Order: sequence, then C-alpha cells, then structure tokens
Amino acid sequence: MARRPTCHALRRTRKKTAGRHWSRATVVPASTPMPSTQPGSPPVALPLSVVHGGAPEGPQSAEARVAEEDALGLLEDVELARLLAAPRERRQAEGARGVFINRNLRLAGVEMVGFDMDYTLAIYHQRRIEQLSFDLTLGRLITAHGYPHEIGLLPYDHTFVIRGLVVDRSHGNLLKLDRFGQVGRAWHGLRTLGHEAWHHLYRNAPVRLRGNRYAWIDTLFALPEAWAYAAIIELLEARGHVLDYGRLYDDVREAIDSVHRDNSLKQAVRRDMARYIYRDPELGPALHRLRSGGKKLFLLTNSHWDYTQAVMSHLLDGLAAEYPTWRNYFDVVITGADKPGFFSDNHTFLELDPTSGEVLGEATSLERWKVYQGGNLGAFEQMAGVSGEKVLYVGDHIYGDILKSRKASLWRTCMVVQELEDEIRYTEGRREEISRLAEVELLRARLDDAVNQHKSLLGTLERRLERDQLNETERAELEQQRKAAKMNLERLRRALKGAVTIAETLERDVEAGYNPYWGLLFKEGHENSRFGAQVEQYACLYTSRVSNLLYVSPTQYLRSQRELMPHEQAGATSGKLAPIGSEGPAKGSIRPPL
Repeated sequence: MARRPTCHALRRTRKKTAGRHWSRATVVPASTPMPSTQPGSPPVALPLSVVHGGAPEGPQSAEARVAEEDALGLLEDVELARLLAAPRERRQAEGARGVFINRNLRLAGVEMVGFDMDYTLAIYHQRRIEQLSFDLTLGRLITAHGYPHEIGLLPYDHTFVIRGLVVDRSHGNLLKLDRFGQVGRAWHGLRTLGHEAWHHLYRNAPVRLRGNRYAWIDTLFALPEAWAYAAIIELLEARGHVLDYGRLYDDVREAIDSVHRDNSLKQAVRRDMARYIYRDPELGPALHRLRSGGKKLFLLTNSHWDYTQAVMSHLLDGLAAEYPTWRNYFDVVITGADKPGFFSDNHTFLELDPTSGEVLGEATSLERWKVYQGGNLGAFEQMAGVSGEKVLYVGDHIYGDILKSRKASLWRTCMVVQELEDEIRYTEGRREEISRLAEVELLRARLDDAVNQHKSLLGTLERRLERDQLNETERAELEQQRKAAKMNLERLRRALKGAVTIAETLERDVEAGYNPYWGLLFKEGHENSRFGAQVEQYACLYTSRVSNLLYVSPTQYLRSQRELMPHEQAGATSGKLAPIGSEGPAKGSIRPPL
C-alpha cells in the first residue's frame, strides 16, 4: 500500500506549484502526456490524473458491464411495469400518525419487539399528569426542603416548557439548543435573557452537556421540574432573594424524584386511571398484528410490578376475545429494569410472584407467563436466544431507552414522540404561510447574492473612474454605468431589507403559534433542534404512538431517503447513488471491492 504524503511533503508540493494558476475548464485524459510549461507560457490545464489518479468512464469490471446490460432489460420490462402499477390495498394512517424512518429496517428480520411502558404503551393525558406532578413537587419542596408556603400558590403553565430544553444550573437559565449545541433561545425565570448576558454566557462556545453545569429535560415526566425551577426563580428573585441556582435545581430534582420513589404520584394515578392514562383502542390490534407476523413481544419497563400490572390491565384487558388479559400479548415481562443501567450494568434477573410481587429467587431462564425484575442486556440476549438487529425496542426516553440501547447493543430502535402529532397537524394547518415563508427565504438568498455582485460591479466601475486614463466620452459612459449600478444596488438593498423583515416576522408568527416561548419542538431557527438531532441520530424509527404500527406490515421493508451532502445537493452525480439509505454496515465491511 502506498504511503500517504506527510504534511511536510504536502507543503513542499504547495511551494512548488504556488506560482501556477491551474484551470479545470479543460480536462486532459489520463493517457495524455502532461504538456511541459516554460516560464512566461500561458497556463496549462491540470490533468485530473495529477489530482486523483484519473476519472475513467463506464463500468470497469466485466461483472459491472453485464449488470449494466441487465439493468436496461429490467428497467424496460413492460410486464413488470404493469404488475408494479397495479393498485394495492394498504392501510393508510393519517400523516401525523405515520412511522418515520431514519435508518432502513427490514421488519421481516426482526424476531422480538420490546416495549417500554410509561409514555410508550401508556400514553398519559399530558396536562393532567403534569399538573398532578407539579402540585406534589411543590408540596414536597415546602414540607421536606423548607421553601416558603407561597410557592404552593404558583400556577402551572403547560405551554412554557417543552422536551429537549437544557437547564444551566450555574446561572438559573433555561436554554434551547440547535443541533450544533448553539443556544437559540434563553430564559431566566419567566423573562427572556437579556442580549448582553446571552452573548456573554453562550455566544462564543457551544453548550457541552457533560459535567454538572447543565441538565437536560429529555422526558415528558421532567417538564414539571423545569417549570417549577423557572417559576420559583421568578417568584423569589422578585422578592429580593439571592438564590443558589444549583442547589435550587437539586432540591426540585430531589422533590420530584421522591414523589416518584414513594409512589405518591402513582397512587394518585391508580385511584383514577382513566383520568390520567388514555386507553387507545388500536393498541391491542397493533400488538396482535406484530404477533401474527411471527414476532415475539416483551415488556421492559422501569416501573415495578404492582404499578405495571395496574396500568397494563387498564390498557389491554378485554380489548380482544383472543387476548383475555394483557399478559396474553407478551412472551417476556421485565419490570424494575433500572434503565439505562439495564444496558450497561450486570444486575441479576429475579423472578417475582405475580400475585404478591415477592421475589422468588434468581431467574435462570425467561419464560412466558412469568414475571421478572432487574436483569441486564447480556443475560437477556442469552436467555431469550435473540440478539442484535433481530431485536426492535420501542421507547420514549432518548437517553434511557434509545441512545443507551443503541450504544450498548445492535438493537434497532423506535422512539415514541407523543408531541409529534401536534407539531405535524399544526404545521399542516399553517401550510400556506410556511410555503410563503420558504419562497421569501429563497428570494432573500438570491437578493443577498445579487447585492454582493452589484457591490463588486460598482466598486470596479468606481476604481476605473478613479485610476484609468479615460477620454471624455469613455468617462461619461462609465459614469452612466456607475449611476445605473448604484441605483440598482440601492433597489436590491431595499428589497433585501424588506425580505429579511418579512421572513423574520412570518417565522416568529409560525413558531409562536406552536409555542410562544420555544417555537417548534424539532427545529431551532433554520436548524434541527438538539432534541430533533438526537432523534434523527439514534432512533431508527420514530412515531407518535405504538398503535401507529398497526398501519405497517410486520414484514415490510421500511426505507429512508438518504441524506445528501451539500455538494450532492448542489448537483454532484453521487447524490443519485443509493437514494434509499442503508440498513446495515458499510458495504466495504461485508465484502472486498470488485
């Protein structure tokens, strides 16, 4: 294998060629000898072979030439085209309830499908559960942490917080990041952060979520803690209190955790299950369709057995005659899984008594109709006899369910994003305004380029008038051109300024219509939000609820559109290669090149 040139060699090459001005307007074939150049001779085209070894045309191997001929026959097959054009019956889901694909997935190869419970199989009535959690958290802050009783009078604003926000524990701010880690929006208490403070704290470096300074609001369960944090800062600072923002966040976090740990929240939910948990009539049929397609189903939840039994009975018992209870749907039931530790630690599987919930002993196998607690990824795969890409896991927690399972294993992942339906329906309702905004954005880019072009033209004309030796006629003609260029430039600048104002106004209106504080969930400015980028990077599939799988065949090949790089978007022909993304490792890792 040839050695790659060193940095020193590259620098020597640059020095040798620094005085030459190569043009690629003319391409010299690789077989053509390179013409010599003499000092003072006109510039010579650089052959492509000098740059990267040549650009051969057409198929290079005999196998590829045969495939090229076969491709023409396949594409021109009239009978095949007729068969493909025949109408097919397929269940159609509303657009907002689609299953969206980041990475190709051949469902026929999936043998087991696993599910989280809370916010995955069990979709909570969001405003009701948030209000309950908020009220219990404030009460715990007053009784266990000594906060003043007036915080108990704070109202809950469900619109103020969304998933994907970041808490700056050092400065008491809530932040929304784009995919690059840049802060797009920031609030301190219930006020937008001033420009100077925002610029000082966040403008010169992206936010890194490692360490203790930042905390990520990555689950729907965590929304009440973000509102409590901001509302308490607003209330107490307005009364002159000097706050330790890090300690306040820790207290809020501990209060809400304790409400979950001692079952205060879950006891309230169990007393009125129908008030807090939506019973989706399509959930049972969706699970049945997976089982009918030959899939085994398993439940993997952090909730403990007593709560799991109550919630799952509410969701599925009695929905279908062939499934008298919810346990008929599942081949393996694992509770108290302690995710994300399940994917990285080595906890033992314990078998539970389904009646009493008591531990019967260590489990040595995973059997249908039994209930388990704890466990770990390696033991699960060994006892289930299924591993890697033969497992699809469906969950709602970007870190505990999706990211950790992807990093620790080859399991395929599907993320349930409950808010997705609302965002899609909202943007569909604003289709006309969003289309107009897109047109104005494209016009703004064209105007920006035109302004730069006319500035360059005007500068050239002014330099010629200043430096060139011109006769009276030539000077008058150039002056007329300069005036016309200046007039056109001013017109373009006015149009650009107007386009910027229009675009900013329309964008603010569209985003505020969805959420007046944070805008769209999956976007931040012109980029994907950090939350959107995480969903795209780690979830093979994402959808708004498990029952959307009812509209997908258990053997379907789910295909994603391959993301194009900027040079491909600009027209490079490589953009036409493999328009459908890959489901597995790179081709070069499977077999050597031809």
